[in-house]
Amino acid sequence: MSKASEWLREERRKTLGDWVAFCMYCGFVQRYFDEFEDELPATCRQCGGEFRARCPGCDARFSSAFAVECEACGAQLRPREQFGVPIRRAGK
Repeated sequence: MSKASEWLREERRKTLGDWVAFCMYCGFVQRYFDEFEDELPATCRQCGGEFRARCPGCDARFSSAFAVECEACGAQLRPREQFGVPIRRAGK
């Protein structure tokens, strides 16, 4: 990854939040900071689906809105497709 891409990623995290939570049903994503994790809803504000902020296997947080596997333990975080469309392109 280029220095410019890494810089942009870090700036985004400083501004929007280090971690990501997403709805298992509709795919709504919310970034958040450590100190605000307790304020995350248990259910999605958009559709009422399960709102996931940690890996069900190892309890690790995730930093990418496009994560489908846990970086820490490799467990599946969510299905690889949302509404029939892959969340990540092949090879990514």
